[in-house]
Amino acid sequence: MTQQKTEEEWRAVLTPEQFRVLRQKGTEMPYSGEYTKTREEGVYRCAGCQTPLYTSGTKFDACGWCSFYDAIPGAVGRHPDPDGHRVEIVCNACGGHLGHVFKGEGFGNPTDERHCVNSISLKFQPGDV
Repeated sequence: MTQQKTEEEWRAVLTPEQFRVLRQKGTEMPYSGEYTKTREEGVYRCAGCQTPLYTSGTKFDACGWCSFYDAIPGAVGRHPDPDGHRVEIVCNACGGHLGHVFKGEGFGNPTDERHCVNSISLKFQPGDV
């Protein structure tokens, strides 16, 4: 169920950069994200609504953004971009923009996918998964 908030309500709970990425589909600069190199065990939650999205067990090094080969079942939705070249990924609970998913890049992970996620869209919760 999507959490409905007005633009003003989102602006009140998100930083300006979180709002730009999560609500306006922006992208942070590569290698600038807080969690790009995080190696700890834990869960990555939506920075907007705190829904668990990814676990550290599916995170891998691939590019200048957080890369995961799979999401927590049912947590992440997919929408083809209007340009037809990419597939946007969003938090299924609040609709927040996370990044894009790519297939067939040859990283050798179990799904042959790379969820390329903006760190600013996430909040990391350390601990056992």
